[in-house]
Amino acid sequence: MLDEFELFDSHFHIIDPRYPLVPNNGYLPEAFTHEDYLARLSKYNLVGGAIVSGSFQAFDQGYLVSALNALGPTFVGVTQLPYTTTDECIIELHETGVRALRFNLYRGGSETLEHMVSMAKRVHDLVGWHIELYVDSAALEYLSTTLIQLPSVSIDHLGMSKSGFAHLLKLAGNGVKIKATVSVVLTLMPCMP
Repeated sequence: MLDEFELFDSHFHIIDPRYPLVPNNGYLPEAFTHEDYLARLSKYNLVGGAIVSGSFQAFDQGYLVSALNALGPTFVGVTQLPYTTTDECIIELHETGVRALRFNLYRGGSETLEHMVSMAKRVHDLVGWHIELYVDSAALEYLSTTLIQLPSVSIDHLGMSKSGFAHLLKLAGNGVKIKATVSVVLTLMPCMP
């Protein structure tokens, strides 16, 4: 029954211990390789997904390129890059399947807000990437004016809290994409007539 529905997983993390991991605010996840991921979703008709870099991976690209190569062309990457990354490196990452740049404004571990506007414009102009923000919606009132001026923006996890939900809705009305992700696997039920 589960394999009747095509599933594109819009947000998941691969934690491959062969590559550097950096504790962030004391948090360091357990290993969860691409093999673990495929085993966990083996009952579903998984057609692709988006591997998202976490704060604990800082600016490492090795794990992401490896996972993208292993999972295939229907999977894309969302990475974190320092401001000093060359255009050539961005183009190479695009060729491996990376399609977005993440700014972790909640926990850190990514580039800072100071460079967000210039980097967002740069990666969009260079390879068509959008930026993804891991941010508490409470901060969106302060960021709203800036965000609606960027070429393409997505906010992770519904903005993580209810406190700024009104600002989240206003941004959605201005074209900012909102990712509604959950951390549990739901059982899919067919629609009843």
